[in-house]
Amino acid sequence: MTTPFDPIVLGGKHLANRVAMAPMTRSRAFGTDAEPTELMATYYAQRAGAGLIVTEGIQPSPVGQGYPDTPGLHTAGQVRAWRTVTDGVHREGGVIFAQLMHTGRVGHPSLLPDGLVPVGPSAVAAKGQVFTHEGPKDFVTPRELSEADIRQTIADFAAAARNAVEAGFDGVEIHGANGYLIHQFLAPNSNLRTDGWGGDTQGRIRLAVEVATAVAEAIGSHRVGLRISPGNPYNDIVEDAPDEVYLALLDRLAGLDLAYLHLLEGPLLEGPNRELTGRLRKSWPGAFIINPFTHPDATGPEALKLIEDGTADMVAYGALFLANPDLPRRLAAGGPFNTPDKATFYGGDHRGYTDYPALTA
Repeated sequence: MTTPFDPIVLGGKHLANRVAMAPMTRSRAFGTDAEPTELMATYYAQRAGAGLIVTEGIQPSPVGQGYPDTPGLHTAGQVRAWRTVTDGVHREGGVIFAQLMHTGRVGHPSLLPDGLVPVGPSAVAAKGQVFTHEGPKDFVTPRELSEADIRQTIADFAAAARNAVEAGFDGVEIHGANGYLIHQFLAPNSNLRTDGWGGDTQGRIRLAVEVATAVAEAIGSHRVGLRISPGNPYNDIVEDAPDEVYLALLDRLAGLDLAYLHLLEGPLLEGPNRELTGRLRKSWPGAFIINPFTHPDATGPEALKLIEDGTADMVAYGALFLANPDLPRRLAAGGPFNTPDKATFYGGDHRGYTDYPALTA
């Protein structure tokens, strides 16, 4: 039987265990340049015991930013700053992928430079608010992306992936979940297009396929993962019957030989749809990572059985990794575990946050 603490090869990298650190927005790239800080380097190095670290969402272009103080990978200064993070993780023996996240219609003009406004597949505003430096603000109606804009967005993802490799990352994860741009193209309530980028299933999966293809061509498919969250209503996404779209997406991506698929389970009517999880697992030819649906609680040690029973190859932990930087060691020992602060479960922390120290009792 496979155990969570067996090694695994992922995209050519030998991982020490099958416990992944999930991507979590921390909002610590303070300043106008969206560059990683020393605090971020310490934070990731503390958690290098993970089999795989996936960073917080990193915008591939200025217009891709949706929250305050989130980092980018589209300038030379950002690349240099990220090198301090990757060097620190590698010194501790860790493996780290950069998550590339374009937030699309999620955001606000006050967060963007040079008069930019949020963009999306269609001019449909999300219901809800986003946190800004001036407090919560309503989502605005995004500017609908033109054909040329979409092509530029794909090129931005590929360029950011090349920057990630230059910055020392072991690979990248494309964020296709949580109601951000790629997810907005997948979902019928946010993508009302009737051209080749919307309409039927093949049109709605097209951006995800073309971004993954371009990024794989830019840095090698073995360095590329994809995160999806079928049926997740976060950021005003409605996908009542996502099976057809996501199974078609996996069918189109299967031949790319990506490093992994990262499934963030979400609520589908009355809870996590493990039937769909199983179908996605069966359809995917490569490594399969699951971030299980445990809302409103943090994912706990019991999730490790998903590796033992073959549901997934790796399990990704979020909040429990915030409270326990040495989480794999604690999981192997059966505890003890610090209790996560529920205020940190969803969304970032800001200047007043004090991180948990490494290796606390």
